[in-house]
Formats: sequence, C-alpha cells, structure tokens
Amino acid sequence: MNGAVLLAGCGDVGLRAGQLLAAAGRRVYGLRRSTVALPAPLQALRADLTDPASLSELPDDIADVVFLPAPGQRDEAAYRGLFIDGLAHLLDALQRRTALRRLIFVSSSAVYGEHGGAWVDEDTSCTPLAFNGRLLLEAEQRLAGLNEAVVARCSGIYGPGRQRLLAQIVDGSARRPAGAPEFSNRIHVDDVAGALVHLLGLERPQACYVVSDDHPASLAEVQEWMADQLALPPPPRSTAPGPRAVGNKRLANRRLRASGYVLRFPDYRAGYAPLLGAVRRQD
Repeated sequence: MNGAVLLAGCGDVGLRAGQLLAAAGRRVYGLRRSTVALPAPLQALRADLTDPASLSELPDDIADVVFLPAPGQRDEAAYRGLFIDGLAHLLDALQRRTALRRLIFVSSSAVYGEHGGAWVDEDTSCTPLAFNGRLLLEAEQRLAGLNEAVVARCSGIYGPGRQRLLAQIVDGSARRPAGAPEFSNRIHVDDVAGALVHLLGLERPQACYVVSDDHPASLAEVQEWMADQLALPPPPRSTAPGPRAVGNKRLANRRLRASGYVLRFPDYRAGYAPLLGAVRRQD
C-alpha cells in the first residue's frame, strides 16, 4: 500500500498500532507535542493539534490518518480543543497538501449514553451523558460527510499498564455495584491496535464500527471472577448505586467481526489471564 500513515496521537494505543503498521511495511509518522523520540522505525513529528501553525510542515506522503490524541486534562475545554478544533486544524493542513485515502477517528462508547442494559450497535441512537461523549459525538457528526472517514467506537481499554480494576481487587478497594446488574464493556489494548490497523486495510469499510470484545459482562461478574482467580474474597457490595457517566449497555461487535477481524482476546477471561498471572508471580 502506497503512502505513509500519520498517527495523530502517540500514546500506548498509537505506539502499538504504529509498530504493527511498520511491521507490515508502512512508513509511520507519530505526531506529538513533546520532543521525546519514538521507537524505531516510527518517525516523530513535533506539532500541536491546537496550534494550526505547527501543522504547516507535515510531510507530503501521508495517505492515511489514525486520529487518537489524548487530552492533557479531563475537562470540556481540553476535549474541544483536540477533538473539535484540533481535528479541523489537522484536516485543513492535510487537505491543502495531499489527498487522504482514509481517516480513522478513534471515538468512545461514551457517545451512547444510558440504554438500561440493552444491546447497542452502530445504528443505535446516541444520547451522551457527559461532555466527553457529547464532544466525541459532535466530532463524529462533523466527519459524516467525509467519505474517507471511519469511526471506531472503543469500549473500556485494558491491558498492561491499564489495570485499575485489577488493582482495586488486589488492594481491597473494589466494591460490587448495588442494585440491578451494571454491564461493562471492554477491549484489550492489543485488540484496539489490531482493529485500527485492520480498519485501515479494508477496501470498502463502513462509516462506523463498535470496537469491543465478544462478552459484555456485569461489573460484579468480572470482579467476582478476578477475586476467585486470586483466591480472594469477593468485593463487598456498595450501599447505594453510584453515578455512571457512560451508561448501562451491552456493545455488539458484529460489524467488526463480520469485516474479518479476529479478536486476540475475545472476553475478559482471556485478556486478564496474563495480568492475573503476573500478580500471582509477584506474590
């Protein structure tokens, strides 16, 4: 495939996707604000999505973009600066220099909002509960008229370095939710990277894909399983239901699976098993 890939954001997921792309023979640029070098053979580009002037010297050979920046802080201004204004700045800079083949916009299942534990997919109506979901949905809608744009709505990402739920089980701070089952949806970080590379390679992708594993599960189920695997007592139940900024729903990944992507970690048991093994070895 001709042309380079630009990773607009080089955090954990971006680096993993970049290594997969480089291994497949693609030239990969990683855009980041800092001067920290990227692991070879990825090539770092220093620029700031919120500063249009810093994007004026992008390479001419960029054919594909994966847009996955990480806000420096979790507030509405930071999200708007990156996902609305920053996306517009980048598209303007690129479209004045080269014709894009594909743009993968990494969104979130937070766009869906509350669905009472029902199954949702790419065609389900979205009523976000918090500013992050609202701004991501606004960015998706702005891309709707762009033929080369593909939205990847990711569920909760876990894996090495993303083990908050497991850490809570180990340190005893976990609490099973009170009341009706609260479904949680997740995707291993390696499957996020793999799915993004897969979507870049599809000849005729659809406009949106849910990126989540095969098994939505109640949070209590996951917590109880983890505790059992570590020979720990199940976490106590909370005394009252807590707030949920992402809503209660079950994500259906049928479209992603039908496109040919094969999950490395199809459920939480497969994905957490190596992480649990590391905890046992530490003990």
